[in-house]
Amino acid sequence: MTESNAIHGTVADGFEPVQAEFAAASAAEDGDYAAQVVAYRHGERVVDLWTGPEITPDSLLAAYSATKGAAHLVVALLVQDGVLDLDQKVSHYWPEFAVEGKGDVLLRGLLSHRAGLVGADAGFTLDELADDRIVAERLGAQRPYWRPGSAFGYHALVIGALSGEVVRRATGRSVQEHFAERVRDAYEVDVHLGLAAGEESRYLSARPAVATPERLAALAARATDAHSLPGIAFNRNHPDNPELWKLPNFPVVRALGPASLGGVASARGLARMYATAISQVDGRAPLLKPDTAAAFAQIHSIGYDLVNRERKAFAVGFHATSEVYPVLGQGAFGHSGAGGQQAFADPRHGLAYGFTRRRFPFPNGPAPENERLVRALVASSEALS
Repeated sequence: MTESNAIHGTVADGFEPVQAEFAAASAAEDGDYAAQVVAYRHGERVVDLWTGPEITPDSLLAAYSATKGAAHLVVALLVQDGVLDLDQKVSHYWPEFAVEGKGDVLLRGLLSHRAGLVGADAGFTLDELADDRIVAERLGAQRPYWRPGSAFGYHALVIGALSGEVVRRATGRSVQEHFAERVRDAYEVDVHLGLAAGEESRYLSARPAVATPERLAALAARATDAHSLPGIAFNRNHPDNPELWKLPNFPVVRALGPASLGGVASARGLARMYATAISQVDGRAPLLKPDTAAAFAQIHSIGYDLVNRERKAFAVGFHATSEVYPVLGQGAFGHSGAGGQQAFADPRHGLAYGFTRRRFPFPNGPAPENERLVRALVASSEALS
């Protein structure tokens, strides 16, 4: 192992297999590999590792869609408080939403990707996509791409704007403001939905996947039309749409922190966020009551995803993570990110996990090393039980 892919950090006794898998992942990549992995067990941090040039345990990396987990933790808290009701119509909070056949969409249907509002006919400029208020205004007036409730499809770049508008209408404050106050600052969670200028030096810019002839051929084989549902959902129908991996590298995205894709975080922050959701951490009570966590982890959409064009499972605002990693307990919930990020809580095992990497994996989505890391984490935890 060279200095560039040396493993730094610590693991608690019994969790050495996680470190071994992390070392194997680093060794399999070139010297440009940079990543962090952190895990908690019953509120105690048991894994805290990082590797690669420039990266430290406090480096902030693009969260991509792992941002959705932070945003929907806020929604879960507001439901727990009685401010929001999953069985209330979206239009109860947001009257302008009740047009073009959307008047009966329930909040739980919106959060489980069933509303049919995956994008806009003309797409969004970068500045528009970065501003949740603008995205919500456009989509609130739009006709859905399928009859709400009849199917589901990943609202990849817009779900946080839609749920965030419900939060804003119900409380007068943004998801970003709620998250900063109730989670980031109150529980010392290093996840940012809107990065302060003073924290910019900690951000490591995202990098694209390494292009090879085989990978380019694979991309060409799975390409879809810009005006198809996948094209609209990923904003490819707009002529100036940046590549997905570039989005968090734009200052406007980091500054505004759009709740679907614009967060930045360390693995320490992502893991601690989910640990505080389900466990007592540093003497602080869990953010979520068990019934709330179970309600948001319950599968609401499973089967053929009209956007991803494959089998997927969504809970309420989160991924049903045990459908991704069957070694996890039923009721695990979290959210991955296109840049390889993965973060979740597993209440049955008392585990919380956060993983970040700097370079986009191929294909995008939860990086393949996560499967091995998660398996090692669960096995290590069970061996101590």
